[in-house]
Amino acid sequence: MSERVVDIMTTGRSGAHILNEAFFVKHHQEAARIFDSYPPADILRVLQGTSGKNAANLLSSITPPIAADVLALMPTDLLKLVIPHLSPSLAAALFQRLDEDLQRAILFRVPDRYAQEIRSYMTYPAESVGSLMDPKFFVLQEEVTVREAMLHVRSRAQKDVHDVYVIDRHQKLVGKFSVRDLLLVDPEEKLQAVMSRDLPTIHPLESREEIVELFGERHFFTIPVVDLDNRLLGVIRNEDIIIASQEDASADLLTMVGANKDERALSPVWFSVRKRLPWLELNLLTAFLAAFVVGMFEDTIAKFTALAILLPVVAGQSGNTGAQSLAVVIRGLALRDIRPSQWLRVSGKEVYVAFLNGLAISATACLAVALWSHSLGLTVIIGLSMVFSMVIAGLSGAVIPLALKAMKQDPAQSSSIVLTTITDIVGFFSFLGLATLLSGLLET
Repeated sequence: MSERVVDIMTTGRSGAHILNEAFFVKHHQEAARIFDSYPPADILRVLQGTSGKNAANLLSSITPPIAADVLALMPTDLLKLVIPHLSPSLAAALFQRLDEDLQRAILFRVPDRYAQEIRSYMTYPAESVGSLMDPKFFVLQEEVTVREAMLHVRSRAQKDVHDVYVIDRHQKLVGKFSVRDLLLVDPEEKLQAVMSRDLPTIHPLESREEIVELFGERHFFTIPVVDLDNRLLGVIRNEDIIIASQEDASADLLTMVGANKDERALSPVWFSVRKRLPWLELNLLTAFLAAFVVGMFEDTIAKFTALAILLPVVAGQSGNTGAQSLAVVIRGLALRDIRPSQWLRVSGKEVYVAFLNGLAISATACLAVALWSHSLGLTVIIGLSMVFSMVIAGLSGAVIPLALKAMKQDPAQSSSIVLTTITDIVGFFSFLGLATLLSGLLET
């Protein structure tokens, strides 16, 4: 099969079209394995003869150093076809292998909305692991034999390489081995049979303290950095940690004399007041809004006092539902597992989860209220309002942080206040509104 692919590569656009039909669609990973041994210019010629989706599939499966070289050679028209089909995290990982000037030049030719997403995956907070990692790690595919690996190391690796990481066709980390190990095993064995699978990993948004602990526990030369899908993004070297620790020590000296914008446990009183007071004032405003909603149904509450007893139950459950959804989404945003552009998919999932949880909680609440009040009307009202308020809370918990992120605001700072306002108002309004509409059931 490899000979057939080589023939196709040399026949220009018509051959690439055959490859698209016979090979790319069903076997792009096998095609990528073959192309790993060919020059980037030859691979580019094949990509130019197929669709943007097929080209992206192949680029996603080629070993990252080669894929980055191919990306660097792409003309503008091909970039515009391929980039929309690449995940932003993978595109960012490939771009980071290129020189900064080349990165800027290529991103300038990419449609702006895709370029912005890719740039967001290429930047990390100053105190994070990602700010220290080296994206230019040496990596090989797991199907490669030891003999082939030795040739790759001799021809492509830097002179000081110690650890070689092994990935599968989805760019997921599966193991590693040291260069020294290549001399001790059968040359015909595949890397997947001889590599070490016992290795620690760390997420790029973890703090530097986490990586220091890992190096302290396990004396490695390097530690791989992976995303939530276990795709290899870079490596941390022990010498980088030593340098970073020295920088942190210097920064701590500045913190001791107050040269820091963020509030600390021992920050000046007025500094803390200025940081906290605006949010407390906003929270007070939202509390008045919730009180106003309750006041709208003052007559209903006065007539049916049991409503006042059950009101905190509905509001509390909707608040907890919204908080769960909010925590999951904020964590996803912080770890770059989701993007604002995925708001429909994320919010749909949270609404479905909230609805199913709402049915279960509603059934329990209905049973408890029925035993307590012996009122069919009160049981029906709390059951309906519980489901409705929990669904809205789940939706709000997903949409609010995504919207704030899209507006370039910090979701963690103000999401909870906005969410509390919505869940309280919706919980109060749904329960008391249904009680007003169905007051006839309460009187029976």
